[in-house]
Amino acid sequence: MKKTRGEKLFYIFNCVFLGIIALLALYPFVYVLSASISSSDAVVTGKVILLPKDINFDSYAKVLSEKGIWIAYLNTFYYTIFGVMANLILTICGAYALSKKRIMGRTAISFFIALTMWFQPGMIPMYLNFRDLNMLDSRFTIVIGFAITTFYVFLMRTFFQGIPEELEEAAKVDGANDLTILWKVYLPLSKAALVTIGLFYAVHRWNGYFWTMILLSDESKVPLQVLLKKLIVEMNVNDEMGNMAVYSKETIIYATIIISIIPIVAAYPFIQKYFVKGTMIGSVKG
Repeated sequence: MKKTRGEKLFYIFNCVFLGIIALLALYPFVYVLSASISSSDAVVTGKVILLPKDINFDSYAKVLSEKGIWIAYLNTFYYTIFGVMANLILTICGAYALSKKRIMGRTAISFFIALTMWFQPGMIPMYLNFRDLNMLDSRFTIVIGFAITTFYVFLMRTFFQGIPEELEEAAKVDGANDLTILWKVYLPLSKAALVTIGLFYAVHRWNGYFWTMILLSDESKVPLQVLLKKLIVEMNVNDEMGNMAVYSKETIIYATIIISIIPIVAAYPFIQKYFVKGTMIGSVKG
């Protein structure tokens, strides 16, 4: 179909506008990357605007030589891997149950679950709850204490409801129970949904720092983001990583930021095909 002049102008305007937005969103990342491989003097004096100046990797060498960084890195992987596993297991189980019309009281159960999206207990009651359950300063608390997000349960439920009921009926004729149907019918058909929701959970886990900062007091258990928060907000580089008089605090911080986002950035291209398919989850009910 031939486009009108107005449609062409609108298309050009959209491309230009979205291109500007993309550049604005990309610039902070480019700046942080450039500053992390520039000399301390160039960063401190403001010479680094877009491209790096006096390229060197001293900050990365110093950051990677610190034992505390590797401990925090391993903690972050631990919380992300096991946390996402707990997230997906509970989300799948809850969504599968809520997707079945035969469940008695399904509407009431869904309503009470949805209430948690509208009414949050607040930070202090949640902390007191963890304290009374003796769950402070525990890795298990970080993994299981935030193991489900109501919004993703409803997204997954909607996706399950879009799978034809005839498949379930055929499986039951062959003698399959609910667990077998979930494992061999629903999950293979839900790869895009699982990868998309899993990615959201993984990013949340990887970037999470607030509750780990509140609930964990043992320095050997804190994730990378808590350490990064101390470096950026408190500018506590010397205390956290030893005497670095020959290094700039800014370059150390920028190098730590780049190191902290590498795994998520590296993983995204491999799951992008699933993510593109899964972006419409919940938008159309089959």
